[in-house]
Amino acid sequence: MIEEQTSQTDPIHDRNYSGKSGPSRGEQRLSVLSGQIRFRQPREEDGPGIWQLVRSTGVLDLNSAYSYMMLCKYFSGTCVAAEHDNEIIGFLSAFKPPGRPDEIFVWQVGVAPSQHRKGMGSTMLQVLLKRKECAGVRFLVTTITPSNIPSQSLFRKLARNVGARCEVEECFPADLFPGSNHEAELMYRIGPITSASIYEREAIR
Repeated sequence: MIEEQTSQTDPIHDRNYSGKSGPSRGEQRLSVLSGQIRFRQPREEDGPGIWQLVRSTGVLDLNSAYSYMMLCKYFSGTCVAAEHDNEIIGFLSAFKPPGRPDEIFVWQVGVAPSQHRKGMGSTMLQVLLKRKECAGVRFLVTTITPSNIPSQSLFRKLARNVGARCEVEECFPADLFPGSNHEAELMYRIGPITSASIYEREAIR
């Protein structure tokens, strides 16, 4: 059962909190409240809303609703849903690659147009890295196209905030994709990340 925080803001997960962050019981909660936005593990019934959200971004590759339901059902521990007034306004999908227990791969970070420039992407990354599923993670990996400057800025900011390197190399060249309108995907590898860097440096703020 997912434990939901509905009454009191946990300062560890509150992006408006100005004090020094540190581990607490709230670190283990699966759902947190920041202002009026709840960050929680997604459920399979969130799939259609997530599909709508990704479509609304106009930037992310739109996958099938089925694929988002699968992520919510089988990878909920490494995905984050941001909810406001029963509407999904942010979604982060991630998974731990087989055979790489110290790595988390972030697939998509989607934010509703109405929530741009409010730090939601950074907050979802913060919530993810503080999950118990990421306890042994030392490297965060993602792929970004050369033209997606906002995503590049988001992950370079993460690297700076946790005091880690950000190495970039080609992952999937453009000619691997069907058609001629898909850019190359560049791999961003951030690490090593430590628990101290997440909490003591007030990571991802």
